[in-house]
Amino acid sequence: MASRMVLSLEWVDGEDGFLRLLDQTLLPREVRYLECRDAAVVWEAIHQLRVRGAPAIGIAAAYGLYLGVRKLAGCNDAAKFVREVDGVRDYLAGSRPTAVNLFWALDRMQKLAHRLAASTSVPAIASALLAEAQAIHDEDRRLCRAIGRHGAGLLQDGDGVLTHCNAGGLATSEYGTALAAIYAAVEAGKRVHVYADETRPLLQGARLTAWELQANGVPVTLLCDNMAAQVLREGRVQAVIVGADRIAANGDTANKIGTYGLAILAAYHGVPFYVAAPRTTFDLSLADGTKIPIEQRDPREVTHGFGRPTSPDGVDVYNPAFDVTPAKLIRGIIFEGGVISPVCTETIARALGGSETEVGFSDGAARRESRSSRDG
Repeated sequence: MASRMVLSLEWVDGEDGFLRLLDQTLLPREVRYLECRDAAVVWEAIHQLRVRGAPAIGIAAAYGLYLGVRKLAGCNDAAKFVREVDGVRDYLAGSRPTAVNLFWALDRMQKLAHRLAASTSVPAIASALLAEAQAIHDEDRRLCRAIGRHGAGLLQDGDGVLTHCNAGGLATSEYGTALAAIYAAVEAGKRVHVYADETRPLLQGARLTAWELQANGVPVTLLCDNMAAQVLREGRVQAVIVGADRIAANGDTANKIGTYGLAILAAYHGVPFYVAAPRTTFDLSLADGTKIPIEQRDPREVTHGFGRPTSPDGVDVYNPAFDVTPAKLIRGIIFEGGVISPVCTETIARALGGSETEVGFSDGAARRESRSSRDG
């Protein structure tokens, strides 16, 4: 299935290699790629949501840092080169504030440059930075596959799954986080029907998730955001799976605005609510979600949806890009090591520091608990 996916980003090798990004602001009507040859183009692509989704943002930023410093790759001054790395790191970090993968990837690149500076030539440091960005890219592919395997164990043949925003191949290297569970279940022969919230105000669910699932042959029904409660009430949905942009140490999770309300609805209707994300999305420096920075976006996204006026001139607008779902509403967090449940500081710390067998419950146990809670 992954071979049929349109890639969100890829590195194009060559003497003047560049990062090619799918411009997601144009989907689903137009498939157009952006060639990024410097850090400024990557910054704009991240800020304007041409590339989006926490893992994909991190990958793009890593390549962006390399692109921003390679002009100095031929110099002999390692200290000057590292200062440039620091400056490009800080510049790219200002593109968006909430997705922790952005900062994780940039810090990983920066630390590598500092570690090599004392004993390595500048050309070798530059080559190592490109290799590190490619390693981050490859690691995300493996992480997403593992998330898919664990998440598929939570789904049964014939299940309906509700999702919000886009956490598929378009938000990662190729396979997704929340949608990875669905893709893996389908590949295992399970029949799964997805209900995709449109996700106001930028319609990532309508423009991206529905488009991606259709392209990969997965049955999908598009919903207006305010239809989710009715679909849950009618019993069409047996699980809710969403992605994440940052997860605090206790499991409080920041995701696209509207996720918190969906978690409340799922709890009321007794439907398990899962978060799917790699370990790079956890921010253990934050004890809980109250400290997660929430991006405030342009009011025109609400008042002029895709350029067309939809509200009175001069009206006040509140447009947070994300909300935070409390850990107590999350049945489990699916990551590359397994399923963390119950979701709390202790289980997260054990999961991220231990082996797969130490994580929450096994996939089989997760299925049994999930099904029993739905049935009674």
